[in-house]
Amino acid sequence: MPIQFPLKLVGRRMLAPSIGHYQFVRDDGQPLDFLPGQFIQVHFDYADGTATKRSYSLATIHDRALGPGEAVEIAVSFVPGGAATALFEGMALGDHVSGSGPFGRFCLQPGDHNARYLLIATGTGVTPYRSMLPQLRTAMQERGVEVVLLQGARSPGELLYSDDFHAFAAANPGFRYMPCLSRELPENPHPDVRQGYVQQQLAEIAPDPARDIAYLCGNPDMVDTCVEALKQAGLPMPQIRREKYVSST
Repeated sequence: MPIQFPLKLVGRRMLAPSIGHYQFVRDDGQPLDFLPGQFIQVHFDYADGTATKRSYSLATIHDRALGPGEAVEIAVSFVPGGAATALFEGMALGDHVSGSGPFGRFCLQPGDHNARYLLIATGTGVTPYRSMLPQLRTAMQERGVEVVLLQGARSPGELLYSDDFHAFAAANPGFRYMPCLSRELPENPHPDVRQGYVQQQLAEIAPDPARDIAYLCGNPDMVDTCVEALKQAGLPMPQIRREKYVSST
């Protein structure tokens, strides 16, 4: 069994109509030393007392060069009638929940020598990319890496953390942020906004096996479709890193 620790809720806000951003701190005096791209598990009980858990990628922006951080930030999708939804919706500031981790290997690798990262996501699958921003800045400064983020959503209001990505793109010329909207475009779209699904935009960014490493996170169908497209473009599987998000209640 993984070691569990108490998490105290210190902040929350809505990112979209059905997705909340929750900020916790470990309440046992210990930091949460994690790698951007990793996730934690939240443990709780169903109404009948049966133990269960849910996994959430860390959205925390923290420069690891400064040492372990204290904030534990996650994005939570609300599902009507869901047990986890009831747990999070019922929490007040100062309340506690039990966590474990961090887990996972969906991270930037120190041995990477690529010229460009392709970051592709739908829904809360964009969460780990927010956490990676300080590492990406370092890679751009030290290695001259380019980064393209394709974020899929139905409408502008469902583009999670878009303010963070817009600000990062404005401050870092090597970072290109491309929101892909399948149903509704903003009134005055940025030149990098695209209409359609993320997988429909891959041809435009021309994946190149000689220079690209791709990350895929989100809807399993999107991930599978993009993997096939990237393979057809010549990327070998070690240059395609993926994590599927399956909705759970």
